[in-house]
Amino acid sequence: MATNGRRQIDEDDEDIIDVDDSSLQNNQANYAWEEEYKRSWDVLQEDEHGSLAGVVNSLQQKAKRKRLLRDTDPIRRGIIRHLFIVIDLSSAMQEKDLRPSRLSLTFTYLEAFIAEFFDQNPISQIGLVGTKDGLAEKLTELSGNPTEHIRALKLKKFQESYGEPSLQNALELARSSLIHVPAHGSREILVIMGSLTTTDPGNIHDTIAKLTQDNIRASVIALAAEVQVLKFLSTQTKGTFGVAMNEGHYRDLLFEVIPPTAVTTTKAASNLVMMGFPSRSNESAATLCACHGKLTLGGYICPRCNAKLCDIPTECDICTLTLVSSPLLARSYHHLFPVENFIEVSWKDAGSTTACFSCQKSFLSPHKTSIQIQATTDAGRYQCKLCEKTFCADCDLFIHDVLHNCPGCLSQPRPKTDPRRAVHNGAGTPSHAPVVPSPLSGGPSRMILG
Repeated sequence: MATNGRRQIDEDDEDIIDVDDSSLQNNQANYAWEEEYKRSWDVLQEDEHGSLAGVVNSLQQKAKRKRLLRDTDPIRRGIIRHLFIVIDLSSAMQEKDLRPSRLSLTFTYLEAFIAEFFDQNPISQIGLVGTKDGLAEKLTELSGNPTEHIRALKLKKFQESYGEPSLQNALELARSSLIHVPAHGSREILVIMGSLTTTDPGNIHDTIAKLTQDNIRASVIALAAEVQVLKFLSTQTKGTFGVAMNEGHYRDLLFEVIPPTAVTTTKAASNLVMMGFPSRSNESAATLCACHGKLTLGGYICPRCNAKLCDIPTECDICTLTLVSSPLLARSYHHLFPVENFIEVSWKDAGSTTACFSCQKSFLSPHKTSIQIQATTDAGRYQCKLCEKTFCADCDLFIHDVLHNCPGCLSQPRPKTDPRRAVHNGAGTPSHAPVVPSPLSGGPSRMILG
């Protein structure tokens, strides 16, 4: 018998259980599977020919542009990054809720992540740490060579994962290397955890306190569920935390780490960082390199101590000089002055443009498109706020992800003004922004960070 929103259940006339329905109703929206069922197919409207291609293309374009709509204000960011990726190699990574398995998908995504990371952050460095059976192992040292990390992933990919992970050992191993990096570079850890448990030798909260003290930012991607200690780790170190719901969401969470974050620490003055521009060495006979101690053909000669190193960017093992090249340094500035987000053109204003300014692809004519299609899809036109040129969705994605410059703004002639005044291009970069040229002599140069 139910009275006042309370229900009584009589089981065998012996046990009476009193359940409060009001408390259950208040918690209905706490979980995704308890929310109201949504008819997602109602947004699909056929065109006059009975085709759904236009609606599907519109949904795909919105999904592509979703990650582009971010903050584009020119703020202070760390372009010299040192990132350790902690990979869970325990038995929990053999689960197949992510196809083909958590471990296989993780290594596949990490290969693409490393290539994209160095493309967007060319003067940064990555290191890999694996944890299983209660131990942590360093797969690769901090290095700016993506080939070395991808080769290590392929070697570990075919090894069996077993045991329980040790989050504390992995964090301590990464911290022991990050505390020695220069202060002008950021210190970051990315934890990919598939297990719900961790086997630690001590109090992990002490390790988290050390990471906070050393200004090491830890971000976590959980593949199973939200674990309190992982959420606490990311919160205390001002990192990000996310739980992968499916394969596509997992990739989105992973690639959100690629853009450098804003610098939160305030400094009284800018720092001058000594950098060297090494010259390329072409040798007829193999000589020893200073980084690996192996006989190699060719390499880069340090302008300070004349030591030979295999790849750049790196830090000279002899004189500790940071070695970069001018193209890599120039490519790092697009994070400081990003291209502003393009605005979406409505169907009402779509008649003024007929083709994309960049690829010359023809747009759908608003006069030949039915009102039903216009109500459920967008016009597929995106306009730059500065030059007012219109681009398609694919070019919009290419400009913000790869080119980092607006073709419409660059095609316009620059007005003759006072050279002491700042003239901004489509990326927001002032014309008097400092550019570090490559010295012909290969000598060291200074770059201002701040």
